[in-house]
Amino acid sequence: MTAVPHVARALRWYVRQLTGESKWDDYVAECSAFGDPPMSRREFERRRDHEREHSASARCC
Repeated sequence: MTAVPHVARALRWYVRQLTGESKWDDYVAECSAFGDPPMSRREFERRRDHEREHSASARCC
């Protein structure tokens, strides 16, 4: 029974990394470390999508 919580935490970590959820947490932590107000979650996701769509690494050719 003690392995179940460990597996659940590991699975949660994996899913958060896979979906990008942890990027938001990292961004908020960075803003608070520098004393900057963070942008809204919606704006963060829009900028992240824009970067992903317009970066050179996203293209196949």
